Amino acid sequence: MSITCILADKRYFSEIFYPLTFPYICCISITSAMEKTIHQGRNVKRFREMLGIKQEALALELGDDWSQRKISLLEQKEVIEPELLEQIAKILKVPAEAIKNFDEEMAIFNIQHNYEGSNAHASNVITGTGNYHNCTFSPLDKYVEAVERNEKLYAALLKEKDEKIALLEKILNKK
Repeated sequence: MSITCILADKRYFSEIFYPLTFPYICCISITSAMEKTIHQGRNVKRFREMLGIKQEALALELGDDWSQRKISLLEQKEVIEPELLEQIAKILKVPAEAIKNFDEEMAIFNIQHNYEGSNAHASNVITGTGNYHNCTFSPLDKYVEAVERNEKLYAALLKEKDEKIALLEKILNKK
């Protein structure tokens, strides 16, 4: 654990901390030196569930000595042997590094802080108030083009259907 203390002259903070009469303001931050460990077993479970693979199916892919119960125990392990982790990653078709490094808290943080409203520049894309707006087409025109294309395709399908019906009638009349 490390403690950082920063002493600052009160003159710089006099407007903010006016009632304080101390000559210095001390800002303390405490950080932990403990590394955050990533639970690899839980990550295997997350990826397996995201891919819709049951424990029994994963056990079957891993070989005869594996069972659903053994997979359940594996998913409770914090660290998985590298060879086994590589084998599981290959079965799940994800990189082993993804299982080793996936951090749910960081994923949630990224999702929470990267949505449209969290970024000051993101709203410029929608409003067109910044350098981010380079839209050179009309969305309504694109919609109309798509509708016209669908109408042409539908007409072509109807024509083809009529041709097939005519051909079938011709074949039936010959018999």
